[in-house]
Amino acid sequence: MRPRDVVPPKVVYLASTNVHKYLEAREVVAQYGLSLAFLREDVPELQGEDVAEIAAQGASWAAEKWDLPVLVEDTGLFIEALGGFPGPYASYVFKTIGLKGILRLLEDVSDRRAYFKTALAFCDGRGSEPVVFTGEAHGWISHEVRGTGGFGYDPIFVPEGGDGRTFAEMSRSEKNALSHRAKAFKAFCDWYKAYRGL
Repeated sequence: MRPRDVVPPKVVYLASTNVHKYLEAREVVAQYGLSLAFLREDVPELQGEDVAEIAAQGASWAAEKWDLPVLVEDTGLFIEALGGFPGPYASYVFKTIGLKGILRLLEDVSDRRAYFKTALAFCDGRGSEPVVFTGEAHGWISHEVRGTGGFGYDPIFVPEGGDGRTFAEMSRSEKNALSHRAKAFKAFCDWYKAYRGL
């Protein structure tokens, strides 16, 4: 019997080392009557220009390794005035120059429009083709770091519809009502329930 065959149909695994992503996603998935399990795995990340391709390759890798119904997520931050930088390299740029580095790059820039794009890829065990879901959140980069919640770029990203607050100034449920990641997970949950006949 394959490992994926003993997993209850309402359970899916998120392969990641980022517990913050898991906690946000778990809250969204629970609204659909599904359970998200955390598979702490450092998924090799293809360096590319397309978050969907990066997530799909990661999901295929994790499914081959674990033979479980698995999700892999990749997110990019695209800043208009910087030609879409850092894009799919958002994680690397965050680790190298951080929030203050991004703010320095935008010091004298008035057009601060930006958007997050999340790609969420699902594979149903070994040999399955990835199915990709996306979500976007549009907004702008603040002039300073604000808030203590969330993670990553949350303290400098002000989403449309967020009353001028950064994601880091919102509760997790407020962020999930607007975020790119929540939109991708909601699209996945709608599809997954039909796929499993739930």
